[in-house]
Amino acid sequence: MELLAPEPVFAGHIYAVTGAILTALGFYAFIVRRHALRQLLAVNVVGAGVFLILGGLGRGPDAIDPMPQALVITGIVVAVALTAFGAAMIVRLAEAARPPDQGKAGKTDA
Repeated sequence: MELLAPEPVFAGHIYAVTGAILTALGFYAFIVRRHALRQLLAVNVVGAGVFLILGGLGRGPDAIDPMPQALVITGIVVAVALTAFGAAMIVRLAEAARPPDQGKAGKTDA
């Protein structure tokens, strides 16, 4: 009788599973949290999870595929730009929601 050895777990599997966990946590935080900044951070966590999944699935036991690595680098650049844009939009929304300043009490125009 021949014993079958289990397939070894390599780093690509660990990265892919960790990325799936991060993606799930990011989706959960995006759905549960209502604050705009926390939702922006949750979207960034989802993006990091997707990057880990792509990086993990791009690795094989014998060779590394360069295409997922190029996609991850491009995705990081796009994610940084969209995060900056999202943060600027959140700041503008907060400024627009703030009531106009009525002046300080007790101060007169002379």
